[in-house]
Amino acid sequence: MTNSRRNFLRKAGLLASASGLGGTLSSVASAAKLPDHEEMSIVASANNAVAATTAGKVRGYTRNEVYTFKGIPYGAPTGNENRFMPPKKPTSWADVRDCLVYGPISPQRPDSGWLQEEYGFLYQWVDGYQDEDCLRLNVWTRGLNDGKKRPVMLWIHGGGFFSGSSQEHPSYDGESLSKLGDVVVVSINHRLNIFGYLDLSDYGSQYASSGNVGMLDIVAALGWVRDNIGNFGGDKDNVTIFGQSGGGTKVITLMAMPSAKGLFHKAISESNSIVQVATHEYATQITAHVLTDLNISREKIAEIHRVKAPRLVEAIAYAERKMGSAVPANVGRSGLQPVVDGRLLPTHPFDPVAPPISASVPFLVGTTRNEASASINNAPLEKLDEAGLKKRITEKYNTRGEEIYQVLRKVHPNVKPVEILSYISAQNPMAFLQARRKAEQDAAPAYLYMFAWHTPMLDGRPRSFHCSEIPFAFYNTDRCENYTGASGKAKKLSKKIAMAWISFARHGNPNHKDLPEWPAFKQSNGAMMVFNNQCEVRHDPDGEARRLLERIFYNKEV
Repeated sequence: MTNSRRNFLRKAGLLASASGLGGTLSSVASAAKLPDHEEMSIVASANNAVAATTAGKVRGYTRNEVYTFKGIPYGAPTGNENRFMPPKKPTSWADVRDCLVYGPISPQRPDSGWLQEEYGFLYQWVDGYQDEDCLRLNVWTRGLNDGKKRPVMLWIHGGGFFSGSSQEHPSYDGESLSKLGDVVVVSINHRLNIFGYLDLSDYGSQYASSGNVGMLDIVAALGWVRDNIGNFGGDKDNVTIFGQSGGGTKVITLMAMPSAKGLFHKAISESNSIVQVATHEYATQITAHVLTDLNISREKIAEIHRVKAPRLVEAIAYAERKMGSAVPANVGRSGLQPVVDGRLLPTHPFDPVAPPISASVPFLVGTTRNEASASINNAPLEKLDEAGLKKRITEKYNTRGEEIYQVLRKVHPNVKPVEILSYISAQNPMAFLQARRKAEQDAAPAYLYMFAWHTPMLDGRPRSFHCSEIPFAFYNTDRCENYTGASGKAKKLSKKIAMAWISFARHGNPNHKDLPEWPAFKQSNGAMMVFNNQCEVRHDPDGEARRLLERIFYNKEV
């Protein structure tokens, strides 16, 4: 719905007040007896699913015996004078606020995946509406004010540091996971790209935190959990953060942030690909390009607060084009990202060691088998031959191309050439590196996994593609039929994976009765749980290939 359409309906009295119901309910719903609508799978009514927060009462709805709240504000709007500033607490409200639909998402560029049919089919993207009032979270729980202390699992979406939202994929819905494990699932929106990570610290002390406000938003959401989750049946002293891709990188960044210490107690990182983020020197080069494109001088820096959000999105796109994809050896990836500033983020997340401040936090990390699936949206690539494989690798990796080809073909002698391409990604070696550095602390366990189940969709070409484990971890394989085919085998594996995540959130150990014994990772054992129709523990299965890719992607030996 466009803003103009929304404003028209509001003026016409056809949209409810943003503050929620017109009257105040006599009391907050007390624990958790569901209303007498047994024949209904969804119940939305004035006296159902109401909970108190520090800012005011909120009303959600019940679906399949799970209380669901969407779009709860955990911070104030971040536009105008609040732009580039640390998050502030939301303004309180007097009446009960409706929290029935997802909130705004951070302004961002359109997702290019929509232009690629097969990616769009697999991922089933859901675009939200963009607004700088985006500090919203969602909660799924089996009980309200019932005295139980359920483990809390806070999900952080992917999309690098530049795109995405808590609602962009159906796989992110927390209902099934909450119901399966009797856990409280929370997901969040937060500031991204230029709004969350533009380092303006050289342009005035008021901007000292600007390069990391997107991460501070997540810290604020964790603070909201600490202060409010008890009213939603959760245990503030048993919080697990988990995320995938860019969300996984946000997880490991939080592990290195002093302001997040004590707000979470376990961490799961899926398919993250770096151990470093930005240096101040690198970040300020991006900032200089942005200000050049906006024609804003140092003396007139305050004008940046009045620039329209879409124009800022254009400016960061310009800056990233100017910077290119090459990065210094001490920077994690190209483009905007958190900044090592010596204060909010004292060090790189996992470089040169795992962060000491989270040494006591159990850590689960892993990847999919075919992170770089090459033939999605490119079916002819399935016919790639050995000569074509060598050519593609050499074109990308120059003088290292022959070595990469020889080592990966040695380690994987029987796979198709296109599969060799799919194995060349940073995620696999970086997960092993992080597990190793975490284990070296000898303080809390690390567990390593690989998701190796191949989707049957699109003739099986995507294989175990990037993001394909998410509906399994959320127990959403039926809901995400375009990923999984909604098969019985997928659901059986999904339960094993989701229960591993739940067990880890509850106990700090992912083992449960339906999996083979999963030992904690040690350098000496290289133990990795491989998730497939037949789950098994393997020991550094990629060996020589993993070590080579670690040198290339970590040491940037290209």
